[in-house]
Amino acid sequence: MAVQDITKHSFQNTFSLSTVQFDKACTIDHNKQVNAYSIYWIQEGSGTYNIDFESYTFDDNVLFFLSPGQVFTVDSEQIKTAYKLTFVRDFYCIQTHDKEVACNGILFNNVYETPFVKPCKKDTVKLNFILESLIEEFQQNETAQYDMLQSYLKQFIISAVRVQKENHVIKEDAETRLFKDFSLLVEQNFKTLHSVTDYANRLGISPKSISKHFQKLGTKTPSDFIKNRIILEAKRMLIYTDKSVKEIAFDLGFNDPAYFTRFFTKSVLKSPLQFKKEY
Repeated sequence: MAVQDITKHSFQNTFSLSTVQFDKACTIDHNKQVNAYSIYWIQEGSGTYNIDFESYTFDDNVLFFLSPGQVFTVDSEQIKTAYKLTFVRDFYCIQTHDKEVACNGILFNNVYETPFVKPCKKDTVKLNFILESLIEEFQQNETAQYDMLQSYLKQFIISAVRVQKENHVIKEDAETRLFKDFSLLVEQNFKTLHSVTDYANRLGISPKSISKHFQKLGTKTPSDFIKNRIILEAKRMLIYTDKSVKEIAFDLGFNDPAYFTRFFTKSVLKSPLQFKKEY
C-alpha cells in the first residue's frame, strides 16, 4: 500500500482513520509491533497476514482487530479498498467501557484467538454509514468533536461485537465467564504471576476448579495458557527489542536466565537466540 494512496484523518494524535481507494491492486509492506488499538477493514482484497506468529488468510470484506504489543507482518496482500481505525487508550479505554461494549477479550486483548469478523451485507451497510459519519465529523472541526468521534468509534465497535456474536456463538455461561476473567487476569499479570494457584487466589476459587472449567470448554490447561502467553511475549521481545536474553528473562519474572532459556527451548524447540536468528 503506497503511502501516497492513503488519505488520513486524525484527531490530536489519539485517533485516526485512514482510507484507501485503488484503481489497481497494490501491496502493503507491514512488519511491525502494534503500539495502539487498530481496526483494519479490508472491503475488497485478499491476502495472508501473520499476527503474533500465527498465519491468517482472508478474502474480501473482513475486519480484524489488533491490540498494543501484537506483532503484525504480511506474507501476501492484494488490496483494492481498505480502512484503518487507530486509537490509543487516552482516546477510548476499552477496559473502562467493557460493561457497555463487551469487546475486551473478544475483539481486543484476545491474543489467543485473533478475531477476523466477516460482516454480512446488512452489517456492511451499517458499518459504512458509521465510517462516513466519522469522516464527515473529522472534516468539520466543530465543538464537542472528541465526544462525537468517540461516540461513532463506540458504535463501530459495538456493531463489530454483534457481528462476531452472530457468527461465533459466544456463550455467557459460568465456564466462559471464568475463562474470560482468567485470560484477562493473565494478560495483566503474566510477567509476575506464573502459577495457576496465583490466579486461583485472585479469582477466589481453587486451582482444581479452574482446571475443571477449562476441561469443560475443551481448551488448553490453565498452566499451558499461562506458559503460552509468556512464550508469546518472549518471542515479541526477541524480535522487536534489542534486549538480551538475560534482560528478557528478568522482564518476564524469571530470576534465573538459564531456567528461562530451558523453559523457552522446551516449548519452541529452539533456543531464544536461535529463534531470534532464524526469524
